[in-house]
Amino acid sequence: MAVYAHFARTGTAPTVQDLAATTGFAAADVRGALGALHASRDLVSRDGRIVMAHPFASIPLGFSVMGASTLWWGGCAWDSFAIPHLLHEEPGVLVATRCPACDTPHAWVVGRTAPPAGDQVAHFLTPVDRIWDDVVHTCANQRLFCSTRCVEAVHKEPGYVMDLATLWRLARGWYAGRLESGYKRRDPVSAAAYFAEVGLRGPFWGLTA
Repeated sequence: MAVYAHFARTGTAPTVQDLAATTGFAAADVRGALGALHASRDLVSRDGRIVMAHPFASIPLGFSVMGASTLWWGGCAWDSFAIPHLLHEEPGVLVATRCPACDTPHAWVVGRTAPPAGDQVAHFLTPVDRIWDDVVHTCANQRLFCSTRCVEAVHKEPGYVMDLATLWRLARGWYAGRLESGYKRRDPVSAAAYFAEVGLRGPFWGLTA
C-alpha cells in the first residue's frame, strides 16, 4: 500500500528510506518486504530499486501519462490506459508515445467514460502465459502503432493486435481495487473470463475461442 500510494501521489518510486519513514519499519525490514513482494509478483525490483508496480513504472518504457499535476511513466500501452481508471481524482490523463516503426508522435486524452478516438492499434508481443518470463521486456513490447502496417515493419511475426477501444476495455477494470487494502490479483480462470469479456480472443490470451 505504501509503494502504490507513493507512486500514485508523486509519479516516482519510493526509496527504502521513503518506505521506512512511511511505515515505521526498519530499513532492513523494508528491503526484505520488497524482496518478498517481488517474489510474489506484486512489484518488480532490480538491484534494490523498484522498477514497476503495475500500472506504474519508474523507468521510461515508451509512454508518459500526464495528470492535472503529476507525471507518470506508463509501463506499457495497457498500463498507461489503466492509470485514469485507478486514480479517481484524475478524470482524464494525457497519454503520449511515438510509433516504434516511424516515430510519429501520438497522444490521447484517456478517461473513464469512453475510449479515445483514433485509428491507431496496440500490439502485444508476448502471450499472456509468458508475461512474467521477463516482465520488463514484455511491457516494453506492448506498444501503440500508427497501423498494422507499422506493426509489421517492426515485427515480422506479430503477436496480438487490437484497436484502441479494445485496449481501453482491457485497461478499464484490470487493476480495480489495486490501491485498496486486501487487493488480490486475478487467478488464471478469472483472468481468462475478463479477457473474453472485454473482447479478446484466442490462445494468445489463454482462450480457446
